[in-house]
Amino acid sequence: MTVDRLKALPPQIKQYLVITGNYWAFTLTDGALRMLVVLYFHQLGYSPLSIAMLFLFYEIFGVITNLVGGWLGARFGLNKTMNIGLGLQIVSLAMLMVPVDALTVIYVMAAQALSGVAKDLNKMSAKSAIKLLVPKGAQGQLYKWVAILTGSKNALKGVGFFLGGLLLTLLEFHGAILSMICMLSSVWLFSIFALKEDLGKAKSKAKFSELFSKSKAINVLSAARMFLFGARDVWFVVALPVFLAATFGWDHWWVGGFMASWVIGYGIVQSFAPSFTGRKSGQVPSGRSAFLWASYLTAIPALIALALHFDFYIQASIIIGLLIFGAVFAINSSLHSYLIVSLADSNGVSLDVGFYYMANAMGRLIGTVLSGWVYQQYGLEACLWISSVFIALAALLSLALPQQAEVTAQ
Repeated sequence: MTVDRLKALPPQIKQYLVITGNYWAFTLTDGALRMLVVLYFHQLGYSPLSIAMLFLFYEIFGVITNLVGGWLGARFGLNKTMNIGLGLQIVSLAMLMVPVDALTVIYVMAAQALSGVAKDLNKMSAKSAIKLLVPKGAQGQLYKWVAILTGSKNALKGVGFFLGGLLLTLLEFHGAILSMICMLSSVWLFSIFALKEDLGKAKSKAKFSELFSKSKAINVLSAARMFLFGARDVWFVVALPVFLAATFGWDHWWVGGFMASWVIGYGIVQSFAPSFTGRKSGQVPSGRSAFLWASYLTAIPALIALALHFDFYIQASIIIGLLIFGAVFAINSSLHSYLIVSLADSNGVSLDVGFYYMANAMGRLIGTVLSGWVYQQYGLEACLWISSVFIALAALLSLALPQQAEVTAQ
């Protein structure tokens, strides 16, 4: 795209491109950082479970950040919270530039905590801003833009996994971190000047007491999201990588490459979710759509668990089952991402979106903790059964959402 054509674009498109580019840059470094930490601490001799626990504060602070970040976005503007998120990520990367002897578990957990704050500020801001750039009533366009933003983010996170491994190989740990600091700093400086002032700032000052959503639909959707992402992470975060390494004998490059490929595929499916869920026929998702797709998803981890129980082509069952799970889960996630943006109140949209992603982070936290503990105590099969139960709960909660064919923006 030439400079002249870029200048000719409508202001809303320009802002969408800036927000998406900002989000992409952040996501790329976030995925690379996660893989760098995993591989580097694996080289230092840490066990998979110990490595997973390095990200515990990352998830805990994600819960807190989404709750408070929504209030900050409504009070000060989404452009500010998005840029603060980028700035904090640069600081968290800089924290890892200390000598190797100083990279203790507690210190790295603290750096990851700051990265968790940064990530959720950035994500909440990006998702909230889309609501404000689409004309009221243009639900099909809103669904498309949300799907592209969400799907491309997850695909880039997978690319980030590959990038982290590549940078570690070529530049070693500190060189890799420094290269990411330089790249993200340039994006941050551009974003400071390019993002519209006070984007998403509420007309009246948002009160701290408004952190918790008063909308039944938002509360129900948030609960469903918590169970949905708990269902993914209860077997995906710790149990699956450890199982692949311990049972199939895969080395960390195979495990990392497979997980990265899964995330990239998951993101691609998310981007095309509107094509699978009725947008071509003029409909956009409703509570009924969320219920049906969650119902389909419920069966998949249960079937994989049965294959494990009866020793039925275990390797093929896990790999094929994971691919199918990823595709159907991606559609579920994209439906939820559209519904929250559509249902959120335009005045102070970040309050509702922040509360919703707080529930999302809580689900990831619950899933991460259960993934390590349940796998260690009872194995992968138990993790899969818990996953199926969580998804069933998300499906049942979806029945309490607005069931009409189109959700009207407030």
